[in-house]
Amino acid sequence: MSAAGDPRLDPDRVYAALLTLHPAAATAPLCVAFSGGADSTALLGLLAAVPAARGRLRAVHIDHGLQAQSGSWARACRARARELKVPFATHPLALTRGRGQSIEALARAGRYAALARELRAGEVLLTAHHLEDQLETVLLQLLRGAGLPGLAAMPAVAALGRGFLVRPLLDVRRERLRAWAQERGLRFIEDPSNRDDALDRNYLRHEVLPGILTRWPGAAGTVARAARHIAQAQQLLDALAAADSARAADGAALAVSSLRALPPARRRNALRWWISQAGHTVPDSRRLEEIAVTLLAARVGANPWVSWGAAQVQRHAGRLTLTAVGSAVAPYEIAWSPRRSARLILPGAGHVELVAAQHGLIDAATLPARLLVRTRRGGERLRPRAAGPSRTLKSLLQKEAIGLREREMLPLLYAGEQLVAVADLWVDARWQPRPDCARRLQLIWHRPA
Repeated sequence: MSAAGDPRLDPDRVYAALLTLHPAAATAPLCVAFSGGADSTALLGLLAAVPAARGRLRAVHIDHGLQAQSGSWARACRARARELKVPFATHPLALTRGRGQSIEALARAGRYAALARELRAGEVLLTAHHLEDQLETVLLQLLRGAGLPGLAAMPAVAALGRGFLVRPLLDVRRERLRAWAQERGLRFIEDPSNRDDALDRNYLRHEVLPGILTRWPGAAGTVARAARHIAQAQQLLDALAAADSARAADGAALAVSSLRALPPARRRNALRWWISQAGHTVPDSRRLEEIAVTLLAARVGANPWVSWGAAQVQRHAGRLTLTAVGSAVAPYEIAWSPRRSARLILPGAGHVELVAAQHGLIDAATLPARLLVRTRRGGERLRPRAAGPSRTLKSLLQKEAIGLREREMLPLLYAGEQLVAVADLWVDARWQPRPDCARRLQLIWHRPA
């Protein structure tokens, strides 16, 4: 489908463009993100006119609640969908703006989160993003100092929730969509916030782009083509990052030695990919540099970390681990009577069992009826061997390279104030079986998934 006022814009061509981008859309359920504006009204009208889409098409309106008249807009969208004989649903958002947070970014994040939750398995979400939207996105990302993923702008196809997001109109001009809707008498909403030049995108649209498009009429198509080239370059970088990350992989972590062996640019590329594949937002350049340089250069035994947003990368025992901030297990202390219940559930840390075992490491006769299970507090010591010295738990954990996440939830078994066992890792010598031991026990820790 060609751009720039193409008179051949019609339902069949839009549907064909959709199937070219995402062949599964030929049989999958289809959902239009319907704001009620000119663009999404045209998209809904175009698809509603395709016989092959009937019975599979619906419209979803997200009410951001940012305008006093948003309720009346939702009702207008419902009426428009009814006219087009398309099932309709609306979902209100309760947005809370954080300090310094852009209202545009807040609304966009809330909208896509709601749409992702709304999608059914395999369903295709269709948005009416067009050629000028792509131009605006590239320029905004450039002005914000974005890297290649940002400059690649909006992909035509992407996974979203349990389904897919497809943008079949990225090569169509805004004016053509509006004209198509008007020619067919489809009424649409004019959002007054679109005239607010305090918003970056509106300022760019009203004050900057007219001059650019007057001087370079084909700029929208040219920039969109450049964005596609950038997207292809990013795909190559992703393939390289996947290979580098696979070579450095140590379970879900990355080996420091493997990362150090990479040239700086490839190291940063691999880290970006590793972080994004885990579902986290990639950190800004300063924090990424701290991970790529400072963390990797830290002395052995240090456990430095870098955190941003809801993510944290930490170095430990020659590995980089990535966790969600706030995912640490809350400290717990639980009284336990194994004779009443051999199994104890730990909050967020799996469960423990004390069971009879032929080669168990605990002498049952030495244990009191009431025990205590709790997380580490620091300073714990035990003697793993009767003939050996007392050791700090910290040194034992470091020697065995026990991961930081596991250390946080590690269950310690106490008899009064005396440490009996550290999960299923060590038992203090005073509780270990004597030669005449009649019954042995084993503490088993079932770690959480």
